[in-house]
Amino acid sequence: MDLISLILCMLFVVLLIPTIISTVYHYYVLRRNLNNIPEYGSPFTVAFELMKMTEYERTLWFMQRMREFKDGIFINWIGLKPLINIYKPEFFKIILPSTVNIEKGFPYEMLNSWLGKGLLTSTGKQWNHDRKLIGPTFHFSILDQFALVMSEKAEILTKCLEKEIAKNPGKAINIFPFANNVALDVICETAMGVDVHAQEIKTEYTTTIHRGTKLIVERFFQPWLWSDWLYNLMSSGKEYKSVINIIHKFTRKVICQRKIARQLRNGSIKSKNVDDDLDIGKRKRKAFLDLLLDQNEKDETPLTDDELRAQVDTFMFEGHDTTAVAITWSLFLLGNNLEHQEKVHEELEEVFKDSKTPASVKELSQLKYLDRIIKESLRLFPSVPVITRKLTKDIKMDGYTLPKGVTVVLAIGLLHKNPEIWSHPNKFDPDRFLPDNSKYRNPYAYVPFSAGPRNCIGQKFALLEEKTILTAILRKWRVKSVETADTVPHGASLILRPCEDICIYFTPKE
Repeated sequence: MDLISLILCMLFVVLLIPTIISTVYHYYVLRRNLNNIPEYGSPFTVAFELMKMTEYERTLWFMQRMREFKDGIFINWIGLKPLINIYKPEFFKIILPSTVNIEKGFPYEMLNSWLGKGLLTSTGKQWNHDRKLIGPTFHFSILDQFALVMSEKAEILTKCLEKEIAKNPGKAINIFPFANNVALDVICETAMGVDVHAQEIKTEYTTTIHRGTKLIVERFFQPWLWSDWLYNLMSSGKEYKSVINIIHKFTRKVICQRKIARQLRNGSIKSKNVDDDLDIGKRKRKAFLDLLLDQNEKDETPLTDDELRAQVDTFMFEGHDTTAVAITWSLFLLGNNLEHQEKVHEELEEVFKDSKTPASVKELSQLKYLDRIIKESLRLFPSVPVITRKLTKDIKMDGYTLPKGVTVVLAIGLLHKNPEIWSHPNKFDPDRFLPDNSKYRNPYAYVPFSAGPRNCIGQKFALLEEKTILTAILRKWRVKSVETADTVPHGASLILRPCEDICIYFTPKE
């Protein structure tokens, strides 16, 4: 070995040994600080165990851990990373209202390339600023404007279903793609003011959104791809980068043309044909982007174009798949519980009688039983079954100490089926949400939209959309599911999506 090689080897050893010692010491201190919390398996065996499973098998695995660790807390390690899983309302009550421990941490960091520092992924002063800026855009009066879009898209959905039923008479229909496309139609027009016609035609943007979401889910369950530099070298990473570029280019184009349209209205520039194929500025009602631009002009520290893009992309990301799966699971459960579905039809007939006009917001507010159906569906199948917090301060709870720096997994899916809280947790029972049955329940026992300062800012929007679309469908058809809740596989990834087709029979109402 020549002198240079020897020096390089010695240098490598000198640099490597302190890193190894530091890692081992950090791991030792971490395990010592966590030794009073129940733990499942060893750090590396659990990671390999989960990696080999399907999404549905992972869901069953976590359900089994809940039955095994009845105190509402346990640790599983992914390599040297401890994940502290909690599913007890008293624990949620300590973490969710905190104004200090608001950092999402892992695995939300994987979304940064898509969503930047939007409301979902930002933290600290930036998050506080953005939340105050965006909050007014979800005022009740503005939701009424969005309701018109939802109603229009719901009518298109029923026409699409009619065509599918006519094409395949007597056959069950996979409802998830229809729910996905109507949700994408709604979110594109309400977020950006752009009609992408997702229910009628496939466009580059709509197919790209679907593909981007799928790639994120695939990466989430492949820990060796969590490193950005390695992921970017892989074919899936290169495809993801291409997908993100298409999405960002589309959103930037919309923002640019929206700004030009505003300047035209204000008379600050003179130009023609700026609206082109995106139909920018031709509709009178405002989109989320318009409202955000209104707020931005009043703000002392306005958002840059890239920051505006991050907020719009975040609204698109959070308000698309989540609502689609909520609609899908509600219809699926109604199709499995026909006695409850009959009560919904009775309520619809009482409110709408012989009317054929689309439902108004006032009429929707009268559908109290449908409200409870949606709530119970979100209990059994919460759209977002898991959220995380990276602790910036130590927390004490019920004799346990959770040190700063660790990731806490708030397992909403387990919380909603915890038998210590819910009797017969797998039973579909909308009456759990009658006022008399809810008043003594811990408010943190049911959190489908999270809670506290980082709760879902668009939850009223999502519930209004789901109610609008379910009403449009159920006013025309009775539904019956092919599978049951015990047999249909579903996976807890970013959202609680079905792992196979959700096939439903549609029977026209007389």
